[in-house]
Amino acid sequence: MKFFIDTANLAQIKEANDLGILDGVTTNPSLMAKEGISGQEAIINHYKAICDIVDGDISAEVISTDFDGIIAEGKKLAAIHPNIVVKVPMIKDGIKAIKWFTDNGISTNCTLVFSAGQAILCAKAGAKYVSPFIGRVDDSGWDGIQLVEQIANIYAIQGFKTQVLAASIRNANHIIRCAEVGADVCTCPLDSILALLKHPLTDIGLAKFLEDAKKL
Repeated sequence: MKFFIDTANLAQIKEANDLGILDGVTTNPSLMAKEGISGQEAIINHYKAICDIVDGDISAEVISTDFDGIIAEGKKLAAIHPNIVVKVPMIKDGIKAIKWFTDNGISTNCTLVFSAGQAILCAKAGAKYVSPFIGRVDDSGWDGIQLVEQIANIYAIQGFKTQVLAASIRNANHIIRCAEVGADVCTCPLDSILALLKHPLTDIGLAKFLEDAKKL
């Protein structure tokens, strides 16, 4: 399973990349705004900076919701760097745009997916990634991990090439469960990735090793 970091913070991206396990980055307008980045030129330069750090797919999200607007924005984003994947919302014009991008050699990530039916449409349109939102599904009273498993099973049965990118991950357990049910990618905050390092028995064992080493 690939690890993406879900942020626009360059310091966090670099820290995750320095771990040696980072495969890509996902971003959105909210994450850009959180870093104080606004204006088309500033956003483009920020994507370039991310691409300079990470040698992997970088999802860059459009803000348009009509077909022509999505296409225009997507073409500009894709021109920034070969690793840019255009992130498109799960709406009617979004699916239409994903098909256009696919036919014209531009990779896409279909975002805001909350059902298997939506995931099927993403795959049919040729999206490289589909992003089911685990945490938000859980918040609504349903099981986000179960949705990831359902999509992964459907894709395997039907032979769809679209990769399941589990998004809206809230904790380390989400990451582990996604790996268990067949997600191709998970995207999450740095804290969730770093939480995988932690276990109380590791801390106890290390403390004992260090204590014994002082006696040598």
